[in-house]
Amino acid sequence: MSNGHFSHMLRGVWLLWLWQVVFVAGTGSKLWEVPTASFTSSSNLSESLGWEPHCQYRHLQERVRITADIPPRLEGTWVSTRCEVRPGPEFLTRYYTFHPTRHFQALQHYYMDSGCEDPAYSLIIRGKLRLRQASWITRGGTETEHHLSKVGIVVHSLQAKQQLTSRLPTSCVGLTLGRVVPGKVHELYNTRAGRGCLEGLGFSMMEMDLIRVETQHHNHGGKIQELFLGDIHTDWSQRTHYRPTGYQQPLQSAMHHIHPCPVCALVYRSTVQHPPVLPRRSTAPLSLVGRWVSQQCETSPAVLFLTREFTFDPDQHAWEGIYRHYSDPVCSLPTFILRASGHYAQGNPSAKVSRATEYVFKVTQVRVTAVEEHTTKLLNGTRPGKCGRAGSWEVGVEQDLTPTDGCTVLGIKLPHKEYELFKIELNHRKHPLLFIGERPTDGSNPDRPQRRPTSFQAPMVLCSETQSSHRYSEGFNSKQVQLDTSGTERLAQLVLLVLGSALCSWICFY
Repeated sequence: MSNGHFSHMLRGVWLLWLWQVVFVAGTGSKLWEVPTASFTSSSNLSESLGWEPHCQYRHLQERVRITADIPPRLEGTWVSTRCEVRPGPEFLTRYYTFHPTRHFQALQHYYMDSGCEDPAYSLIIRGKLRLRQASWITRGGTETEHHLSKVGIVVHSLQAKQQLTSRLPTSCVGLTLGRVVPGKVHELYNTRAGRGCLEGLGFSMMEMDLIRVETQHHNHGGKIQELFLGDIHTDWSQRTHYRPTGYQQPLQSAMHHIHPCPVCALVYRSTVQHPPVLPRRSTAPLSLVGRWVSQQCETSPAVLFLTREFTFDPDQHAWEGIYRHYSDPVCSLPTFILRASGHYAQGNPSAKVSRATEYVFKVTQVRVTAVEEHTTKLLNGTRPGKCGRAGSWEVGVEQDLTPTDGCTVLGIKLPHKEYELFKIELNHRKHPLLFIGERPTDGSNPDRPQRRPTSFQAPMVLCSETQSSHRYSEGFNSKQVQLDTSGTERLAQLVLLVLGSALCSWICFY
């Protein structure tokens, strides 16, 4: 699909979606009412992903009840659980504290390396947050407004100072960095000054404008709380004014986090003058063999909720990916399943992200299964030769899109090639995690080496080392309250499905 046709389709879908939002909002919806749903409480409830019994790790099979309050309860301290990688790339750890008054203080520690072992500089950010309403764009999230009062910087080395000098405007270098002494706090921003120095750093707290807090209730009585903040745009030039529609990897509560978590403790004890120096993370040999699965329901930009499953066969250089799409943030309401396959070739170690490896993937076949009636009607409305066998789509019946070279309504084009970035690490239980490159925020395709990702999606876990592919269970065993299925709300779900599909599913390898 050409960029012009793609943009035209998005504009039409977006206008239709906006009309639906205005219509529903005008029917008396309350500020904190969850869009397109009617809940008996302010919490979304679900069970954790129910993997098949042959998954080799017990923690994947535990039944975990998940709640998400709207509006969210933010009070407390939230910390990174690993060295985070942002587009650019940037390497950082975060330490955020929210007070009952809605004032917040955020520490962001930036590093020279992808393991967060060599601190470069730290930012201390103070401001105030105002919760606005339940998000009509990203279901399950809360829209907010943030106001910054002060931003200070501490440079930790002369090398970092030299790098910052090359990035910041001359006025910032003269007024701020010229006086910087490593280890001392210097003000970058206050309410009386402009934001030129912040924009030169690519700094923004727009992540605060979309929030979700989840609590995982485990069978043994413990709980884990996670804070999801808005995603960072993959295009550096867009990040300072991009309003998020997806999430970054979550922070965890300093009181209720995974155990053991040595990184949590180090980040919690850090200060702006003394950033955490993380221990070298155990690395695993780069072997993709086996079956890798999502650890939780994932949210991508453009309102896409999904789980992923990959199987790799290194001997044949073959891969298969299964993407299960849902209309809700706990992955309990399936809409369609996309199964893509092809071949891949391993490249060189990444020059931008250490311990990561470059790959090239070719997508040669895509099959789609509509799981509910509205998706089926959408696919049956396509023109002959544009999306499988026209008029023959049925609920639960898989169709091969290869004969029609993809599907125009879903934006899938076959065959195509993508340039990827992979990394494998060991988690706190010494189990391997697979990190796959983050998808471009604008829905474009990494179809050239220059577009290769520099950051990662949520890590996947190794579920089985067998070569054969096994399907996992159909989403969650949900305890969620049944949704209202009125015609108006069904239309809203359908429009969200089309929007998410248009933005993200036209590229088959998420």
